[in-house]
Amino acid sequence: MNTSNIIIPKNFAVDEASDFREEIILLINKGERVFTLNFSKCEFIDSTGLGVLVSIYKKCEEVNGELKLHSINSQVMRIFQLTRLDKVFNIK
Repeated sequence: MNTSNIIIPKNFAVDEASDFREEIILLINKGERVFTLNFSKCEFIDSTGLGVLVSIYKKCEEVNGELKLHSINSQVMRIFQLTRLDKVFNIK
């Protein structure tokens, strides 16, 4: 199974998040099932960005796909921990 490696933008907020959701849904509709999200450039994520990640996670689950997150800096990781999403996502 091929993995789509996707780089998350520096500020993963309202504008970027909605474009990102559309891009991933398009890939899922084309048959992609495994996604690796690279957070190495991401310095900020807001509630919209988190919401998009949750909706993509659910969509991946529906199609027996997989969503992995990696290279999350401590500031962004703190947001995942505060929202307990670090318990939901596969974070490396």
